[in-house]
Amino acid sequence: MKEIRPTRVGTLFIDSLLGLESSKIGFYSEVKQKIKELEAVNLGLRFKQMELQAIFDAISDGVVIYDSRKLVQHRNHVCPQLFPRETLIGTSCRALFHPDSRSAPDCCPVEKALAGENCQWSFTASAEKHERKQFFEVTATPIENPGGGYRALIFLRDVTQKRAQELSLLQAEKMSSIGFLAAGVAHEINNPMNSVAGYAEALQRRLKSCPDLLEDQRLEDFGPYLDVIVREVYRCKSIIDNLLSFSRKSDGSQGQVDLNAILREVLQLLHHKSRYESILVRDSLAESLPVMHGDAGALRQVFLNLLLNAMQAITEAGTVEVSTRYASGWLEASVTDNGSGIPAELIDQIWNPFFTTKAVGKGAGLGLALVYDIVKNHGGEITATSTVGEGTEFIVRFPVCQ
Repeated sequence: MKEIRPTRVGTLFIDSLLGLESSKIGFYSEVKQKIKELEAVNLGLRFKQMELQAIFDAISDGVVIYDSRKLVQHRNHVCPQLFPRETLIGTSCRALFHPDSRSAPDCCPVEKALAGENCQWSFTASAEKHERKQFFEVTATPIENPGGGYRALIFLRDVTQKRAQELSLLQAEKMSSIGFLAAGVAHEINNPMNSVAGYAEALQRRLKSCPDLLEDQRLEDFGPYLDVIVREVYRCKSIIDNLLSFSRKSDGSQGQVDLNAILREVLQLLHHKSRYESILVRDSLAESLPVMHGDAGALRQVFLNLLLNAMQAITEAGTVEVSTRYASGWLEASVTDNGSGIPAELIDQIWNPFFTTKAVGKGAGLGLALVYDIVKNHGGEITATSTVGEGTEFIVRFPVCQ
């Protein structure tokens, strides 16, 4: 095979192509210099790439880049935690933003970004591990390509907790308004109740002071009927007084508190509720309990929440037991029900804010979190034990006042 050797013409052509009009030594030295310059540029590019990748991975939101064909080109490490399948490389934006539509609708953030528009969007998705909806906010930004056209830069932010907090604040505001109205209604009802009780007692005194009226057979039922009226009116007044007591805001001041007295107030308030729902409430309050130091209003809220939860856990007829005792410098109060119970894998999560085992709309998941916070602020402890199908027991312990 004939060996091909570079000719003088070829060397001159290469020299002119590279812009080198010097000798061979100069030629090689300049090539070496250009190689060094290229290596320095490549090293700078690698550092810049590593820096951008670090920034890309440090973003706590999900970041996805879609190419001009609306396919996933890049994603950061957060995306597999949020949407593992929907953000795989090469997956269409349809999988995440419009799975029920073959073509991209006008509201699709990727479509808008590829058209050169900035947009913000929100959507909901069902979590795989829980039967709850998650709320996401989307920010779409166009990235201009060197050759023309755009790619879409998408930020995915999980705002489920923020949304839950907003809903709970709205619910709290609504309940505050209802409580304010209830207190006003209770005041208005209290006045006619006083009049009914006063006139009924006046009629009782009239009957007792006039023996002739008692001998009239037409009035023989008046006495028993008046007794019933007076008794039921005072029972209604007791409920209204307890409602007014609960409607008053706590000023956070603490003093000596009788735990049994707190529980009796709460039980009196819930007595009518338990009766109509076929739930038997039994109490076993220890006598001569020592006093404790605390906020009476906050403690009422603790036991009101625990008792309401116990009643709501019973779907049909059932029993709720409340007891107190004193042991080794601690006051203990327990609330036990024979309701549906709490699964073992969820028992440690019931204290978390916004966690609830109730159906949607039945609770915001703040009751037990509030109870836990109040008990801890009083230097106390609260524990829960439960068996599915058998019931739940909550035990609250407080240090006695020294």
